[in-house]
Amino acid sequence: MKLTRRQLLGSAAALTAAAAASHLGHQYLHRLPPVHIRRIGLPFGHELRNGQVSLAPQSEHRCHTLILGSGAAALSAAWYLAKHGHRNFLLAEGIERNGNNAAYVSGSLSAPSGAHYLALPSQESVYVRQLLSDLGILLDGIDRPEPLYRETDLVYAPAERLYYQNCWQDSLLPQEDADSRRFHALIETLRRARGRDGRKIFAIPIAHSSADEAWRRLDQTTFAAWLEKENYRSPSLLWYLDYCCRDDYGQGIAQVSAFAGLHYFAARGHTNEAVLTWPEGLAHLSEAIRRHIRLQNIDRLPETAELTFAQPTAVNASTLQISETDEDVAVILRHNQSGHTALIRAQNVICAMPLMIAARIIAQPQRYGFSPDLPAYAPWLVSNFVLNGFPREAQRSELAWDNVVHGTQGLGYVVSINQLIRTAKPEHTIFTAYTALNHDSPQNTRRWLLKAGEEELLAHAAQDLVPIYGSRFWQHVASVDIGIRGHGMSSPTPGYLNRPSLLQLRQHHSRLTFAHSDLSSYSVMEEAVYWGVEAAEKILRPSARA
Repeated sequence: MKLTRRQLLGSAAALTAAAAASHLGHQYLHRLPPVHIRRIGLPFGHELRNGQVSLAPQSEHRCHTLILGSGAAALSAAWYLAKHGHRNFLLAEGIERNGNNAAYVSGSLSAPSGAHYLALPSQESVYVRQLLSDLGILLDGIDRPEPLYRETDLVYAPAERLYYQNCWQDSLLPQEDADSRRFHALIETLRRARGRDGRKIFAIPIAHSSADEAWRRLDQTTFAAWLEKENYRSPSLLWYLDYCCRDDYGQGIAQVSAFAGLHYFAARGHTNEAVLTWPEGLAHLSEAIRRHIRLQNIDRLPETAELTFAQPTAVNASTLQISETDEDVAVILRHNQSGHTALIRAQNVICAMPLMIAARIIAQPQRYGFSPDLPAYAPWLVSNFVLNGFPREAQRSELAWDNVVHGTQGLGYVVSINQLIRTAKPEHTIFTAYTALNHDSPQNTRRWLLKAGEEELLAHAAQDLVPIYGSRFWQHVASVDIGIRGHGMSSPTPGYLNRPSLLQLRQHHSRLTFAHSDLSSYSVMEEAVYWGVEAAEKILRPSARA
């Protein structure tokens, strides 16, 4: 049998992982450190998909507004509603508090279990800037190209380093050469470029980008094909561009749209590469929103038929079914701990969950625009290594916030305590390793993730750590938490700008509205906030409904 290139790469990756796992076994002296594997959303997601969850409600209630989910889009909608005086709403958390902004906690330490930073928002990201201002993070100049941010929320130096040719360097670009200079000159031009409609060609949120077809045609091909056509050949530049795409989109230059590839570099419109970050990653922002709007948590729903809340309220429940009528939207919730099921009839519902989940639980999904052309989802590993002390660094090198290793499938590791002001290193820390699993098709990778054992997963999780620190690394490892996100984020593959399903879902107006970064076909906080606020606006302005 002749193997395709994809099959060959997938087989090679599997063999490499197996070999690495065997090698790791010797390195930790035949004893695995305590490893906790979390397959996020399982088994609940598959039970729901396969019709193994009871939909019979045990209680029935009515409420005004219901938000389904607790990721960035859901909490942004909640913030915007509360900001404009609409506080009588219930938020159903979903299967994971804060969604892709979740945190990992070990004792007194916290680290990201999902997204770990927010790039400084562009002038077009008005909603994000308003949110950061309300939270006290953006201090002044909200309308200026480069506002003033609270110093303690900006990444501390050293911010990043790259392990390349057996030594560390500050820049993530391995080598500067003619191709890289030519590419960066192009990006400087594109940052200011506008289409024939007067709008920026590349803007974030993407809904503000130009509709000029001369540029949108870039979405018909992959970034890799465009780079080849434009005669970019530098291995250093191509590796760097691939790394950046995997880091933001979960897929590399061979998979993502050329428009998306250029958008990554040109959309924010400024040259300041600083980011906003915290030890627990973007969970910090999610929890700050909760405190700001005084979102109260309740253990269970009140026993009253009419649910009225004096302040925003959250319940630890997941959505089983959604059905809209002319009078209301009927939603069946199941409490994540007790299993209690409740039918909620709401006047307004914001569905702030991934579109792939919404498509399975909404009655008559085609009515809203759902179709098979929804975005593909990239699988991820986010692994937290809890350490006793710090492994020894190479001479003349200092541990950075973001530490990247050239030439691996990993995306490097971030160090949570980098954002803590201390006179000496603490006794414990957490290294968070990110792995975008794009070596095979997402479907094949998800099948592998369902079957992979602790040792195999640990080999992937540690692939950027063991080459740097060697066997001595394991002397410091107290425990490892590996979070598997089989559908971690939607990816902007060719055609994503004009997918009919996304266009229809964005424009849909009824009692049921949608809010998720999936509507932009890629997962960054600016997009999630935009769609969360847009959904909230539809509730605040009911006349906008079709």
